[in-house]
Amino acid sequence: MITFNRRQTLATMGAAAAVGLAAPAIAQNKKIVVGALRFTSHSGSFVAFERDYFKEAGLDVELRFFQAAQPMAVAIASGDVDYAVTAISGGLVSLAQKGAIKVIGGALQEEAGIDGQKFLVSDAAYQAGVTSPAMLDGKSYGITQAGSSFHYMGSKMAAAEGINLTFKPLQKVGAIIGALKSGQIDAWSIVPHIAKPLSGSGAVHIIGNVADYLPDYQVTTVFTSAKNASEDRDLTQSFLNGFSKGVADYNSAMIAKDGGEDGVNAMVDLIHKYVYTDRPREKAAPSIINGTMRLNEGAALNVASVADQLSWFQSEGLVDADITLDQLIDTSYVKTMGA
Repeated sequence: MITFNRRQTLATMGAAAAVGLAAPAIAQNKKIVVGALRFTSHSGSFVAFERDYFKEAGLDVELRFFQAAQPMAVAIASGDVDYAVTAISGGLVSLAQKGAIKVIGGALQEEAGIDGQKFLVSDAAYQAGVTSPAMLDGKSYGITQAGSSFHYMGSKMAAAEGINLTFKPLQKVGAIIGALKSGQIDAWSIVPHIAKPLSGSGAVHIIGNVADYLPDYQVTTVFTSAKNASEDRDLTQSFLNGFSKGVADYNSAMIAKDGGEDGVNAMVDLIHKYVYTDRPREKAAPSIINGTMRLNEGAALNVASVADQLSWFQSEGLVDADITLDQLIDTSYVKTMGA
């Protein structure tokens, strides 16, 4: 169920009004830094940047790229980055408890009917008979850091299947991919634009869907400093206005296919500037298209999923037991689900 409070209604009205304006009536050319990963799931930021939606919102944006979620959270807390999209990590939750950051919206969510994140195994594990997540008992599972989204997905799957995994922190996605392909780890989970090409290589195999264990999982969120969220509401709303227009364009082109094949191709061209940049366009395009998952319109936030993630962090002893959901999220900017 989607609910609104008075502040959310006013914020939504403001966002809708801004969409129809060439530039909102706030400070122009405000310099901000936006954090991102080179994933198709971050396309809302890429589209807003390339199609000048951030500029229309009065923002001069620099995109800064990271290789994992936790360093991005630290960059927000330190003021090196103003807004970012990433998965909730234990480090992010701890920084929220200290009053440094706030989750203000949602970006990517598992959704019924849309191909989502996959569980993968190495070829060695597959040839040894591991053909479903339930068969991973005692196997090694790659994560970036303890408390990362990979840790959460693997742990929730293991709990559901009644199995045990050995989690191996490898810091970077590239390192996990290398370890999986070489058989140094047995399993991992990742978005489809990475999972499907890896599976096609023969060195890795898809054995299940994350959504089977975590339906409606809020995979990534939009977050900022607590100061921006509470004291600079105009700036924060401007960022969300620009970002939301980028999300709407992405969904229109890649999910609804409103522009037909030409629209898909134009969006692939745009995304290729940021994702799979080391590949020629013709080789990058299938992976980008395979990675299509709907982004949250208007940066809507699934509060129930975030609450479940927080509860898991606490149960694992990765964050303090007394941190509250209100310390982590500010629901005044966007629509919420599951509250």
